[in-house]
Amino acid sequence: MFDNVRADYRAHGSNWGVQGFWVMLVYRLGRWRYGLRPVVVRKAFSLLYKVLYKIVQVITGIEFPCEVKVGKNFVIDHFGGIVVSGYARFGDNCRIRSGVVVGLARVEDPCAPSIGNNVDIGTGAKLLGRISVGDNVQIGANSVVTRDVPSNSIAVGVPARVMPRRDIATPRGLPGRPLFNDFLELEAERV
Repeated sequence: MFDNVRADYRAHGSNWGVQGFWVMLVYRLGRWRYGLRPVVVRKAFSLLYKVLYKIVQVITGIEFPCEVKVGKNFVIDHFGGIVVSGYARFGDNCRIRSGVVVGLARVEDPCAPSIGNNVDIGTGAKLLGRISVGDNVQIGANSVVTRDVPSNSIAVGVPARVMPRRDIATPRGLPGRPLFNDFLELEAERV
């Protein structure tokens, strides 16, 4: 548990005041408590987890249960309005921002998205249902993703349109901002 907490601390810029780190700290406590023996000790830590979970949820506006499976270097970049289903799975080096929802499409189908490695989810994006998001994917701000997204792609719009991801260095737009550059090209095609 403590190695994971140290890694989360580094992933959040070594700043204990970042609210995403608070969420991850409580998340790690929730995961760690499952391995405790005897049962009485586990129940005491379960009560502590539930109280801390609710406090952090109210203060940060982030609902992130310990049932979520998370890889290394997971970052909650901006707090507020984030809801993640306990059925969701995230790979390594993922980042989510404020207003993101990763959850069920229907209550009758309790299955949330499975997200690969190196995925960047923009502000306000919604990923819903039994979908798979590949590696090296960018999800644009306010996109609604309800279908699979292959690796090395970007998804933008409502509903999300999936396009192949281009090199980071592009001749027009801003260097180092592939999502913005691809958005400029998409807008040019509309005209």
